[in-house]
Amino acid sequence: MTHFLISDVKPDGMKLEEILSVLRRDVLYRCTKIMEDTRPEAKHVLENNIAILSLLSEAIGLAEDSTHTLDKAFGVRNTDGPRIGEE
Repeated sequence: MTHFLISDVKPDGMKLEEILSVLRRDVLYRCTKIMEDTRPEAKHVLENNIAILSLLSEAIGLAEDSTHTLDKAFGVRNTDGPRIGEE
């Protein structure tokens, strides 16, 4: 069972790239809140967040590629069960 992602038991779930995009927006928002803070700790956290943003962007691209691959091979997802793997 999944908690957030679309699945046969959670048809109203989100695509992975959608969840990652929401996370990226949240991290970006947090960056704007600390970007003027000149303390070393804030700078360190900001640098970490910038690295995380890059990784999230890469992960979003991979998730979108997987969705495109599945859509191309099996059509747009329906509620009849998973397109690959087991139920």
